[in-house]
Amino acid sequence: MNGAFDPRLATPNALLDAYHTLTGWSDALVGTGVSTSVVQEFSEDASVHRRGVDYIFCRQRRSDLDPFLAAVVGCEPDIVHVNGFEAPDAARGLRRVLPASVPIVLQHHGGKPPRRLSALGRTMRPTMNQADAFLFTSVAQAQPWIDRGYISPDAAVFDVPEASTAIAPVPRDEAQAKTGLDGSPSFLWVGRLDTNKDPLTVLAGFERALEAVPGAALTMVFGADDLIGEVRRRVAASAKLRQRVRLIGAVPYGDMADWYSSADLFVLGSHDESCGYALIEACACGVTPVVTDIAPFRAITSSGSIGYHWRVGDSDSCASALTRAVAQLGNQSRRIVLDHFAASLSWTAVGRRARAIYEAVIAERASKGHTARMLN
Repeated sequence: MNGAFDPRLATPNALLDAYHTLTGWSDALVGTGVSTSVVQEFSEDASVHRRGVDYIFCRQRRSDLDPFLAAVVGCEPDIVHVNGFEAPDAARGLRRVLPASVPIVLQHHGGKPPRRLSALGRTMRPTMNQADAFLFTSVAQAQPWIDRGYISPDAAVFDVPEASTAIAPVPRDEAQAKTGLDGSPSFLWVGRLDTNKDPLTVLAGFERALEAVPGAALTMVFGADDLIGEVRRRVAASAKLRQRVRLIGAVPYGDMADWYSSADLFVLGSHDESCGYALIEACACGVTPVVTDIAPFRAITSSGSIGYHWRVGDSDSCASALTRAVAQLGNQSRRIVLDHFAASLSWTAVGRRARAIYEAVIAERASKGHTARMLN
């Protein structure tokens, strides 16, 4: 069940074309043999069958959620997966209308827990109390929600990547001919230029790392550019950075495989993420990560088994990680990352993990006296 959409998307097919995570997750479940239906809030009622998934679109009704909930019940689900924590009105009614045997799973899609006494907090807490399980990219991300009383300390919390990607590697020579990416080695940044991604700390760390690896180059691909002025001034103020940093700006999504495939190492300075889409895309193309030591990044890299971590906001730690990554870079580095992606981060892997979680949650609810049907 997905209760959020962009009203600028004029047709159901336009929404499905744009919502890669929604369709990717659904396709992955179908790939494991699970019959899958999605109830999606929209500007009109409609239905679409695509790649084995039934998408049921329900028109927004601000004062009447019954049709939306009725659509969920009409699917005769074995389990209901709710996207996001911040759809309290719709999600709160599920327990009222669903058979007692049907468990509810809530998946985190970003955001911090609201203040306990805020209006959102007062509506979210009753909803979350009805859930049988919670999904995060890393189970460590549940702790703030537990600390503020939204999730019980003994609640079922599971780790599963929030998303994967269909991006695939391109032969490196072919990719570099398109991107012009250079450097020995070549570092790639893909992310917004904002305080959360922290490009200024990355630039400071890269500048220090150049003392040990003077042939390295850093290419920065970005859309949102809140800090572009500060970034340009920082690069211009350093003779080293002026020669070794290239600011690209926005790149069409369809071209991103070329940029990832051209690079040796991927660097990002995020302070907080719900998942880390660019990191997953980099791994899909075999690029070794050098990223901050935050919970979702630890989960994606299996605690650094395929990359290197550094302390948030610490340019010295960044420089050390960049230098160590270069020293350990080898002929098999790309293959090691690609194998990890296939086993743990691909949509196939996400689908298998999601099915296993659903089956565990269904079995647990059945153990509490609620007769449940297993997935089919």
